[in-house]
Amino acid sequence: MLKKLFGLDKKQEVEMPEADGKDILVSPADGEVVALSEVPDPTFAEKMMGDGVAVKPSSGVISAPVHGEIVQLFPTKHAVGLKTVNGIEVLIHIGIETVNMQGDGFKAFVKEGDKVAPGDKLIEFDMDLVNEKAESTITPIIITNGDAVGSIDKVEGKEVKAGETEIMSVTAK
Repeated sequence: MLKKLFGLDKKQEVEMPEADGKDILVSPADGEVVALSEVPDPTFAEKMMGDGVAVKPSSGVISAPVHGEIVQLFPTKHAVGLKTVNGIEVLIHIGIETVNMQGDGFKAFVKEGDKVAPGDKLIEFDMDLVNEKAESTITPIIITNGDAVGSIDKVEGKEVKAGETEIMSVTAK
């Protein structure tokens, strides 16, 4: 009731850009962007899920890397899937072996169907708890529908700022 009274139930409407075939992805977290080969899980390191990069986060906030729609929010809130205006599917997987935490230490700020813009807060997580209960906080950002991709240009090996620093440029076929 209070939410309705004060207009807090209305999410800010995100203006989606026109599809132009190219998506610029910014980092979803503060930290260091690294090659997928540095992820301590062969599913990601060997690109079984798709190509991309990973971020070693320095804080427990994950934000949208691109304009898009939330197409999947895992019940455990350790991963989120987005679809860009150009049809590119992006998976952000927070940490390694974090599914076993059953959502403990994770808080989502979005739901499926929400439209997001670069920098919008998606998920917060407790880095200390992830470090204690999971294998790693390293966060892969994967393009899961590689068959729709013409090219991917990646930035690796540098410090990044969430919502600001470009980490990938993806051109759709």
